[in-house]
Amino acid sequence: MSLSPASGIGRFYKHSAKIIRFVRHGCANRPFYHIVVMERRKNQHQPVIEQVGSYDPMPNATNERLVALNTERIRYWLGKGAHMSDPAAELLGIAGLLPVHPRTYMNAWRNRKAAAEAAATEAVKSAETA
Repeated sequence: MSLSPASGIGRFYKHSAKIIRFVRHGCANRPFYHIVVMERRKNQHQPVIEQVGSYDPMPNATNERLVALNTERIRYWLGKGAHMSDPAAELLGIAGLLPVHPRTYMNAWRNRKAAAEAAATEAVKSAETA
């Protein structure tokens, strides 16, 4: 997709810094994200260059969070020097396209620790009632 010279931003747009990040859509209590490539300095409500995926963080009836990725275009933009936001990097790491993000390991460690503490308190409560 090339810009016409009359657009006024063609040269800058072609060489400006790009970023792959989430753009929030949906309602107040029902978020839905598009994974897009856009200029780094623009906010999420301004026009994007390309949509490369979508992410629905709310679990559906079978307790799944749906993700759709166009991996060819994501690799293309990463090869062109596009940067990644941290949430997008986490999601792509879980999907197996990038190395797993360190924050993912930390969240898993915290979840395991909280589950172990909950199991220990449950065991103490069941021992007291028995």
